[in-house]
Amino acid sequence: MKPLFLALSLLVLPVASAAVASLPILDLPPRAGNPRNSEGAFADLRDGKILFVYSHFLGDSGSDHAKARLAARVSADGGATWSDDTFIATPREEEAMNVMSVSLLRLGNGDLGLFYLLRFSWHEMRMWLRRSADDGRTWGEPVNCLPSGGYYVVNNDRVVRLKSGRLVIPAARHPSRADRNEASAVDWRAVATFFLSDDDGRTWRESADYCTLPVVHTKSGLQEPGVVELPDGRLWAWARTDLGRQYEMFSADRGETWTLPAPSRFTSPNSPLSMKRLPGSEKLLAVWNPAPGYETRTLRRPGGDRTPLVIATGADSHGKWSSAQIIEGPAEPTAGYCYTAIHFTADAVLLAYCAGGEADQNRLARLRIRKVPLSALR
Repeated sequence: MKPLFLALSLLVLPVASAAVASLPILDLPPRAGNPRNSEGAFADLRDGKILFVYSHFLGDSGSDHAKARLAARVSADGGATWSDDTFIATPREEEAMNVMSVSLLRLGNGDLGLFYLLRFSWHEMRMWLRRSADDGRTWGEPVNCLPSGGYYVVNNDRVVRLKSGRLVIPAARHPSRADRNEASAVDWRAVATFFLSDDDGRTWRESADYCTLPVVHTKSGLQEPGVVELPDGRLWAWARTDLGRQYEMFSADRGETWTLPAPSRFTSPNSPLSMKRLPGSEKLLAVWNPAPGYETRTLRRPGGDRTPLVIATGADSHGKWSSAQIIEGPAEPTAGYCYTAIHFTADAVLLAYCAGGEADQNRLARLRIRKVPLSALR
């Protein structure tokens, strides 16, 4: 293993001190009766507008298991300005503890797919899909995407459609440690697995392989996985860990089987990484929290391990990448920036992410959308 870790150490992305040129275009802070506005996803509509759907929390609590509903906003000018909220009623949301973690995806038949998690207990959280043939004006009946019952975490903006048409949902399965219905009954050492659909989302099955972190001393396992398709057809997946890096896995059969997870080039605290391919290009764009200088850096809570938020571009898992540029972080070192949704327009990339600071009392409470010109990326 020594040569592997030596090679990986040479691939660490250097974090630049310069910030990337960008413009904050929407900021949704918490307020009375709405204690958290959180992770979402974008989609292009047929009329040229952009749809954004996110988790709008209700009541007094902004915790992950508190009441929330799905809110939608629309932009008619490429993301520069946004409409007010409208709300998407979700079947069974009144029975659920929580609804959140949205992905939006154009399906093979042209329908718009709305994916979301429903949490019914600390033993039952799964992803559902609703389809719209009229770009979100109406939605069909929900389809269960995770047929094996259990507690699964799927991040926002994570569902992908491969060149073959197969749909892939990267999920983290958390086993139960006890029967009681509380957070302490969940085993937070996650196992990464993948749910696949070959009929445009109508039926789903679990991949032949699942992935476990090949070390003993971990409290995280492989949490909050993501996946992207490489130009040669391989899938590159990653997951956050508590070992100072994102760990990576590869599949050569469209997500059925996977390599043994190994440390990736991305240093990271136990926070998510987001990655997508730039349109019409073989380059990838990644957004994450690096782990610079933990040996000499005093971590501040809450949020001190999820700042700065940086962006970089590169070709694949082992090729050359740009040095990372800072999106946010130095101005408010105690804030946390994470759960980024990525969406490309003709000349820019829209980034929507949690941006809570000390004033918000929760680093996940504030939602921000920022526009980065593609010309500003290295």
